[in-house]
Amino acid sequence: MRIKIKEAADFLRTRDNFYILTHQSPDGDTIGSGFGLCFALRKLGKNANVLCSDDFPKRYNFMMEGYEPMKFTPETIVAVDVADAKLLGSKLSGYGDYVDLCIDHHVSNTEYAQRLLLYPDAAAACEVMYSLLTEMEIPLDKKIAECLYTGIATDTGCFKYGNTTRLCHMIAAKLMEQGINFEWINREMFDIKSRARLLVEQYISSSMEFYLDDRCAIAAVTLETIEETGLAQEEFEGIAGMSVQVEGVMVGAILKEKEPGKFKISVRSASDVDVSAICRKLGGGGHKKAAGCTLEGKVDEVKMQLLSAIAPALGMDLWLV
Repeated sequence: MRIKIKEAADFLRTRDNFYILTHQSPDGDTIGSGFGLCFALRKLGKNANVLCSDDFPKRYNFMMEGYEPMKFTPETIVAVDVADAKLLGSKLSGYGDYVDLCIDHHVSNTEYAQRLLLYPDAAAACEVMYSLLTEMEIPLDKKIAECLYTGIATDTGCFKYGNTTRLCHMIAAKLMEQGINFEWINREMFDIKSRARLLVEQYISSSMEFYLDDRCAIAAVTLETIEETGLAQEEFEGIAGMSVQVEGVMVGAILKEKEPGKFKISVRSASDVDVSAICRKLGGGGHKKAAGCTLEGKVDEVKMQLLSAIAPALGMDLWLV
């Protein structure tokens, strides 16, 4: 059932021994909201740990400074920025039917949790988390502010995406008042690239293919490619945006093989095309301009499945492929 901020705050105050679940292939928003909530609950004297099926990318290590897992038996399961239980990944899949509270901002949320705090107009789960912690009257500190700021900054593309709002900037200003080094955070998140990341970008650029009168760009990365090239798995975060950086492209997608014959699809829009609607047709979801799904088959088969959904959204016939 859907609940409001006050109900979620009351629920968290009265519970203890929290496992906070983040989604697989973790990004700044799920990590920021997860650790932001964890540190806040610990300030209240509660036990809380953050879990993920995948390793957290090293670039986010600064948000975890001072964090050590606690030993306790979990009583309360909270998911943050997780729109569908399937996104918990293989290691956390057993918790999917037992999530007591989900805190999210995805309009595509499947309402799998017993309680859902959902604000689809929020730019990031960390924006919802800020409102929740404010309602709980938990004083912000520098560590929590770093986590929430990072989540908002990364989900808005450093405040340049269309989901950026006046409220985003107001919350960011409040977080900056805690003395966070926002300049360093933004440089680390958006400017600094490892050599491994540059190799990933080079491969995506060179392998990108264009369809539907060049209005759609797709790049595919198979397990065989990763093995042959040594591309670093953790460097693919946020790479989907490259697919809509090409002039004239309206919809772009990156296909990444996670398991043999199973592809994670990240779709982006540089137009009014609602890619969330496209991905819902394929069993996924997300936001209007950033969504995803999982498809199975050989790489060429997966491309055709995806193009079959993209073509009508562009008002075009599939034969233009």
